Amino acid sequence: MRKAVNNKIELSEERILELFRILHTRFEKNMNRHQGLDWRKIQTKLENSAEKLWSLNEMEETGGEPDVIGYDTKTDEFIFCDCAAESPKGRRSVCYDHDALESRKEHKPKNSAMGMAAEMGIELLSEEQYCELQRLGKFDTKTSSWVATPTDIRALGGAIFGDWRFGRVFIYHNGAESYYAARGFRGLLKI
Repeated sequence: MRKAVNNKIELSEERILELFRILHTRFEKNMNRHQGLDWRKIQTKLENSAEKLWSLNEMEETGGEPDVIGYDTKTDEFIFCDCAAESPKGRRSVCYDHDALESRKEHKPKNSAMGMAAEMGIELLSEEQYCELQRLGKFDTKTSSWVATPTDIRALGGAIFGDWRFGRVFIYHNGAESYYAARGFRGLLKI
């Protein structure tokens, strides 16, 4: 049974074991994303971070298929990212942020990308991180994903998103209040 802890859900022992199995299988299947990294060290970090494990579960439950894509030697943290082929299904049809959500008079989406990410305890990918992810595979060939927007663009009412088309990464702009069935967001979590 899952119970609330600090406004979040504590995962059952059964769910934790299942999540470790899913993450380990994905890790083994996609070694090109994390060459030279040792799963045992990653699992040890996860075992000592219930809140981050909860966030990873949220990434998994919303269709993100999180996987390790790197290691930050400065902070001694493993970097998990949504590696689903398309923008996670459970995070689509959202505008960019709370201000954009509030600005809509009609047909408001249920949430915003920034709002959902905060609730999940993850960050939206930056433009640079999104382009780095695309070096590990072809992502968003039929969908697109909001990326963290620079403040100067956001101040003008816009937000940016990316996708993979015609053999390359494209970064575009749109009004931050827009939302589409094929646009979601990808998250990043350091553990």
